[in-house]
Amino acid sequence: MSMNVIKVSDEFSVSPQIQLQDIETLASMGVKSLLCSRPDGEANDQPTFAEVESAARRFGLEVAHVPVISGKVNEENVDEFLSAFEALDKPVHAFCRTGTRSMTLWSLYQRRLGVSDEVLLSRARDHGFDLAEALGIAVDAPSAEGVGRRRDHFDVVIVGAGAAGISVASSLRARTQDLSIAIIDPAQVHYYQPGWTLVGAGVFTQEETVKTTASLIPHGVTWIQAAVGNFEPEENRVLLEDARPIYYDRLVAAPGIKLDWNGIDGLVETLGQNGVTSNYRFDLAPYTWELVSSLRRGRAVFTQPPMPIKCAGAPQKALYLSADHWKRSGALQDMEIAFYNAGQVLFGVKEYVPALMEYMEAYNAELNFGFRLVRVDGPGRTAWFETTNDAGETVEVCTEFDMLHVCPPQVAPDVVRESPLADAAGWIDVDQNTLQHKTYENVWGVGDAMNAPNAKTAAAARMQAPIVANNLLQHAGFAAGVSHYNGYGSCPLTVERGKIVLAEFGYGGKLLPSFPRWIINGQRPSRMAWLLKERILPPVYWKAMLKGREWMVNPERSKPVSSDA
Repeated sequence: MSMNVIKVSDEFSVSPQIQLQDIETLASMGVKSLLCSRPDGEANDQPTFAEVESAARRFGLEVAHVPVISGKVNEENVDEFLSAFEALDKPVHAFCRTGTRSMTLWSLYQRRLGVSDEVLLSRARDHGFDLAEALGIAVDAPSAEGVGRRRDHFDVVIVGAGAAGISVASSLRARTQDLSIAIIDPAQVHYYQPGWTLVGAGVFTQEETVKTTASLIPHGVTWIQAAVGNFEPEENRVLLEDARPIYYDRLVAAPGIKLDWNGIDGLVETLGQNGVTSNYRFDLAPYTWELVSSLRRGRAVFTQPPMPIKCAGAPQKALYLSADHWKRSGALQDMEIAFYNAGQVLFGVKEYVPALMEYMEAYNAELNFGFRLVRVDGPGRTAWFETTNDAGETVEVCTEFDMLHVCPPQVAPDVVRESPLADAAGWIDVDQNTLQHKTYENVWGVGDAMNAPNAKTAAAARMQAPIVANNLLQHAGFAAGVSHYNGYGSCPLTVERGKIVLAEFGYGGKLLPSFPRWIINGQRPSRMAWLLKERILPPVYWKAMLKGREWMVNPERSKPVSSDA
């Protein structure tokens, strides 16, 4: 995507999130300093501040970090912005997810310098920002004359344009054309994240796993390209990061999961270099393949954090495919392979463990359970893990590496954890069967951010979407009977190039195979399952799941309860 630089003054410009390759362009435009207004870890394709800082230094740019939680700019943030801006060489280019937080900080700073609210609103509007709510200016105030505001209201608002959010929108549109629907998400691109494991193995290219968000929004659905700053279910509204309210009759919350890269000391400073990589980031999956294909001897370490994580099999998938490459290239005998798992078992559903153990043994992989990655020294090629010794004491142990593949710890998004929708652990609090919120009956959760005890996978979202669509429409009087989710999730465990152990299961680890055993025996490695993963599931994702074509999904409905019962 091309960078959209908005020149606000001779000393200040803003844009949505920049990528590392944009920094050279900004330097050539005369920018002297960068100011990031975004916390790390808000999105999977977001470079960390440490990465931005390192790249900026190479071009002689100064940098500052004033992280602001979306929709919650406060006076302390403005103080920090003022100090940073005045200390930086000019001109300064500021960025966040959409540019709104950076523009809001600048405007509040200008207000302190005596610029009137009328001028601030006019300038912001000229540059495509509506900051009346963010600046706390009443819409009918004289200073806001001519700005004008409308009350945005939709029958259904969906927060999140990931796999779950778009699938729900498409499922709703497939059932009725009589609802006004809005999807709120700032992301310009949409990723097929299940494909990143195969990018890291040299099977897929990056380009095969990404499309523009605009091309995927269902026809007739309004896309609000902004971030949600607050959920206010008591008012039947969400607030965007510029504090603009969007009202709804019914809400579907599908904001995804947050990858907490900062949860491991030293990790963000070394990702993408020093042999440290992760298939959990779009830009790093090719680096995984670069490391695997070039490494002929040494120690390769693969890590898995505590649950919950999305695609619980992904950490070991990277191990299997890497080991298979080294085996095929004749390097396996010179490799030490180690798996450090914060959990106590190789896989959470016991029926699949025997087949997986066969491969761990074939690859001579060292298995370490109860080891949580806590610190990384990239230049020193050393990783530290927290574990419990025989005396029950918490201790740290370290290991050296030539390659380190990290699965980061994962948490609910900040906007969810700090909202009334969250349970005590920060996840959207839903009924695990209906996916309806336990407190707010006109709210449903779907995808990775909810607290139903299912595997967080794209396959789970594929099953959940029509269930949420049906139950929302039943609540609205458009459908009869409530659909129930059985916890279905799928994890195609790529144990070697050309074979997969296809794990399919529901709540409580109940096996839920989609195919007869004579077609695919999910408890054994299968070439047919590999064909499914490589050739069939990608088009199913792009052309069926995201389009409201619910292949192999048939939600069961309970019978409506009679009002006389």
